[in-house]
Amino acid sequence: MDFDFPVSQREHFVFNKIAATADELGMEVYLIGGYVRDKILDRPTKDVDIMTVGDGLLLAKQIAERFHPKPPVTLFKTYGTAQIKLPDMEIEIVGARKESYEQSSRKPAVAQGSLQDDLNRRDFTINTFFSRLSLHHTDGGRIQDPFNGLQDLSYKIIRTPQAPDSTFSDDPLRMLRAIRFATQLQFSIQPETLEAIKRQKERIKIISGERIADELNKIMMAKKPSIGWALLFTTGLLDQFFPQLSSMAGAENVDGIGHKDNFYHSIQVLDNIAPHTKDLWLRWAALLHDIGKPATKRFEKGHGWTFHGHELVGAKMVPKIFNQLKLPLNDKMRYVQKLVGLHMRPVSLTKENITDSAVRRLLFDAGAETDDLMTLCSADITSKNVMKVRRFKENFKLVRKRMEEVEAADKMRNWQPPISGDLIMQTFGIRPSREVGIIKDCIRESIIEGIIPGSYEAAYQLMLDKGAELGLVSKKDGGTAPKTGPGEL
Repeated sequence: MDFDFPVSQREHFVFNKIAATADELGMEVYLIGGYVRDKILDRPTKDVDIMTVGDGLLLAKQIAERFHPKPPVTLFKTYGTAQIKLPDMEIEIVGARKESYEQSSRKPAVAQGSLQDDLNRRDFTINTFFSRLSLHHTDGGRIQDPFNGLQDLSYKIIRTPQAPDSTFSDDPLRMLRAIRFATQLQFSIQPETLEAIKRQKERIKIISGERIADELNKIMMAKKPSIGWALLFTTGLLDQFFPQLSSMAGAENVDGIGHKDNFYHSIQVLDNIAPHTKDLWLRWAALLHDIGKPATKRFEKGHGWTFHGHELVGAKMVPKIFNQLKLPLNDKMRYVQKLVGLHMRPVSLTKENITDSAVRRLLFDAGAETDDLMTLCSADITSKNVMKVRRFKENFKLVRKRMEEVEAADKMRNWQPPISGDLIMQTFGIRPSREVGIIKDCIRESIIEGIIPGSYEAAYQLMLDKGAELGLVSKKDGGTAPKTGPGEL
């Protein structure tokens, strides 16, 4: 069986086996959708979509017997779909079906259908290509293009095969998928299709947050994610599930003094950071770094527009946003929150004489995320003033150099003060209390400020002195510290 699109030797072998299985069962079996599209576009893909007119679960079981996959075939009986994972590809098998949403349902109603039913339910013309897998059928391996998808591919257009309003009303997730494909492929959405998204935007509310989050994360990982976020904003979809971000749009002007549009600035920062990281959560930090600006925006006579403390306000907003968007409320969220809260710190160091204590404090607070923080701050330079950009970048080089010098001398990154809360409580025979926190803070700040060296012995002595100042009595005989201890600088 020959194909109209490029397949590897391995894929050819697998598809011939599937074709032989289909012929033995007397079933119509097709390669369909995104796999065929990506092959035509010469995009790398390991996800293979196979559709059959009939019992997809039966077909999957028979195919699995030829390959003996590990893990074995996974059957999703409710939806009549199955998944087979081979070492170099993942095959999803489904019976031809019809599906639609009720007016207020978050789950699609699924029914068995014909080949035409399955094609009609597909979201965009560029996902309607199919190619029959058969060793005997004359059309085996030939591309079938029922909705002129090849023309749309050549024109780089996203268009629905059916009337767009009914397409999006029937399955509102398709609106996000249109924007996601436009972002990933850097295609345009056909004007009629785009206008339908604007009309049907409120229908997105019936879609679960988890499915929305999945599409957003795919947009985030695109080469130029700003395409998707700009489309989400201009269509009005963004207001439906993430109004905090859309509220950043717009530039106010008072007494001839304006400020930049913080929405478009934020998505530009996201684009700036994209070539430097594949870390989804660093990209989220870039998008959210200024999310606190609308709440802190003020116009001050003689100073112009200010956003004092927006980084701290933004950091407090991150957990609520993650919960709202059904993003994980774990260490990923805390990582984003930390970077949002710290993103102004390196900038402030470029505006003053850099002291060792200021650098030590930043290295201590940023810890393992120091490099990511500096990557974010570099991406945050979006000025169109070439001289201003050059000055910022030169200043950041100085900050980086000073950080490297202080890190080499003090090893502040991932550093912890040499005196623990447990040792303080044991020394003074006290329980967890305000005094424990006061002593810990005093030791940490004294080391960061360079008042005492970072040795265990110096920290231990300061603990005793501070404890005596607070009226605490050491339970240790002689009150002298061991010569060394954990965390010594």
